[in-house]
Amino acid sequence: MTELPRLMALATAVPPYKLSQGDIASRAKRWFAGADSFELESILGVFDNAGIDTRYSTVPLDWYDVPHGWGERNSLYLENALALIEQAAVKALEAAHLDAGDIDAVVTVSTTGIATPSLDAMLMSRLKLRADLRRLPIFGLGCAGGVLGLSRAAELARAAPRSKILFLVVELCGLSFQGGEFTKSNIVATALFGDGAAAAILSCDGEGPVLRESGEWTWPNSLGVMGWDVAENGLKAIFSRHIPALVRRDLHRTASNFLERHGLNIQQVAHFVCHPGGAKVIEALEGAFGLDPGRLTEARSVLRDFGNMSAATVLFVLERTLQAEATGRILMTALGPGFTAGFQLIEA
Repeated sequence: MTELPRLMALATAVPPYKLSQGDIASRAKRWFAGADSFELESILGVFDNAGIDTRYSTVPLDWYDVPHGWGERNSLYLENALALIEQAAVKALEAAHLDAGDIDAVVTVSTTGIATPSLDAMLMSRLKLRADLRRLPIFGLGCAGGVLGLSRAAELARAAPRSKILFLVVELCGLSFQGGEFTKSNIVATALFGDGAAAAILSCDGEGPVLRESGEWTWPNSLGVMGWDVAENGLKAIFSRHIPALVRRDLHRTASNFLERHGLNIQQVAHFVCHPGGAKVIEALEGAFGLDPGRLTEARSVLRDFGNMSAATVLFVLERTLQAEATGRILMTALGPGFTAGFQLIEA
């Protein structure tokens, strides 16, 4: 047994409806029919330049054609988020050769719906988790939740070295769609967002990649960069158009400061596992880390195949990176509301 937690298993899951970006863009002509021809051309350009081929949805494409209220959206969130984290958790348990009764704590990250009791409490009877299970539901981390939540799970594993920690992430971003709303944030969200979930099992008493140091940085006076606006008919996305520029300008210094605190520098990182917020963000990340254009292969492929699934996305990138038999030092990064950068070092 080591003093550092290890990633015993990692699994992902997506809902049943696979949507092509071309079909979504065609529907966008109807959804944003009130726009003039110049606005509509700009809107469709966002879809064409998103770097996405397919996305997955908990509801069929026709669902997005008519208005839906907050109650209906959240009911769909509860039903489908629970089903997805159960699917991902079962796959992770099987991969780790564990039973549900072996799990000592669950950390659950989600920011695309409201669940009280929390999703992990609802999952207990479905998976037959123990009644003395420790639960930590986390809301509000947005896209940074995949990295920051994994770090919190690793801290729990480190505090109780013989424990097995189940880490769950689920985001149903598609349920936030607002038809006909001509805001830049809503158009970008419509062009980018998909649904997905991930599960990981961590323990100091196991085998797998080692989770080492973690950290985060929250920029002062940056609350308006990213988040949700809660409206009568659901959650509305808030995105600043300055995010790629902020990444180019500040992330190199912020990541370098984190690494320096642990006696490292960016040149000593073998692999970058980054949350692919969008095509422009990936380009900005490559610039920030001094990487050749196109170097973030797994981030691009996940964005292409699944879209932006908020917190879950970076776990999909990590899964593909590990499946490619990456070895050496990995730096996981994600940016989310706050405006906050999360960092997690992994030794594969």
